Amino acid sequence: MIMKKDVPVSIHWFRRDLRITDNKALYYALRSRKRVLPLFIFDDHILDPLARDDHRVSFIFDSLHEMHQALQQQGRGLLIRKGKPADVFQQLLSEYAVEAVYCNADHEPYGRERDRMIAELLKNNGVAFHRYLDHVIMKFDEVLTAQGTPYQVFTPYSRAWKGLLKPQHTEHFSSEQHLNALLEDERGSFPGLDEIGFRRSPRQAPPKTLDAAVISTYHQTRDIPAIEGTSRLGVHLRFGTISLRSLVRKALQLNEVFLNELIWREFYAMILWHYPEVVGQSFKPSYDRIEWRNDPAEFERWKSGTTGYPMVDAGMRQLNATGYMHNRLRMITASFLTKHLLTDWRWGEAYFAEKLFDYELSSNNGGWQWSAGTGCDAAPYFRVFNPEAQQKKFDPQLRFVKTWVAEFGSKVYPDPIVGHNMARERCLHVYKAALSG
Repeated sequence: MIMKKDVPVSIHWFRRDLRITDNKALYYALRSRKRVLPLFIFDDHILDPLARDDHRVSFIFDSLHEMHQALQQQGRGLLIRKGKPADVFQQLLSEYAVEAVYCNADHEPYGRERDRMIAELLKNNGVAFHRYLDHVIMKFDEVLTAQGTPYQVFTPYSRAWKGLLKPQHTEHFSSEQHLNALLEDERGSFPGLDEIGFRRSPRQAPPKTLDAAVISTYHQTRDIPAIEGTSRLGVHLRFGTISLRSLVRKALQLNEVFLNELIWREFYAMILWHYPEVVGQSFKPSYDRIEWRNDPAEFERWKSGTTGYPMVDAGMRQLNATGYMHNRLRMITASFLTKHLLTDWRWGEAYFAEKLFDYELSSNNGGWQWSAGTGCDAAPYFRVFNPEAQQKKFDPQLRFVKTWVAEFGSKVYPDPIVGHNMARERCLHVYKAALSG
């Protein structure tokens, strides 16, 4: 058995890259000519605010356990720790002869600050810190305007993104072929979910299966919520249980519209990287002058799916029951909350952050600000989705509505919380007043 302090080791720190295959940082760690300790930290900073049955924690736990079992077949296994990352690394440095730490980078404000602190800790202990870009294709300063500034509109960004794309951007990193470089003596017992302080959520994530037929027809089916016309891979992209590079390669073969959706995700990540202030304020500062109504009772009806608008209610009930909402419904429900009810987009953004399996700060923030008209490349404020028109266009036979709103058409289903025409005129008046002030 290898003694902990006898052999120099590298650590691969899993974060949002929960897979063994095609993992860039893991690949470089395994090729570093050092034994590699695979580590995951259940981060107290992230976990403490969550409900004890949070479905994302169950998903992460199960993904880690699946990796651990796969590694056990080769006499290896994951090291799982819980706590604040700085405390965990301080302890690991006392246990192991650590020479380097490898991980894949994060673009969110907390992740960037966490990594700054860990980099300083490691430097003070003479340990190298290597970070790689794995969850997006392009570096955040790689796709810039002719003036060298970040794009703020999606279409020219996506055009430039595609023009810069080269085969090396989507190459496969064969980390799965070098697992014999992992430490042999870290097989120990895998902790139970209760030992991390959580209990299992009954919600199940969509499977990690790329359906080529769905991708091939994505441009025809993606807006129809009653059918399986989307990949449902959002949670797997969020936590890295599937390689983005593999998805981009498939999208290039099968469907440009699907590729555009992957680029939208990257666009919003780029925006958050360059403009982290969007977390708490509108991308367009003038929109922070909007006088939101913020009626708590109306917000509760929106959350519970009892607004009297069946397309809105069906979307909210799907979210509450499954942790998933179809993308077309995300736009409809967000527009309704911000424009029909004049509720601050930050209220809705926080609710989605609590409920969505695939919650990702940049995409959630970008999507909500798009719907509210306050963000970069947003829908103009005078575009107010009509939920009834949306239902007639995308669910004309009421298949989706009847799946989630069983009482629709009966006397118990509520009347609309607000009339569309009145709400639209009120919205336009309030927005105009804010922008002219």
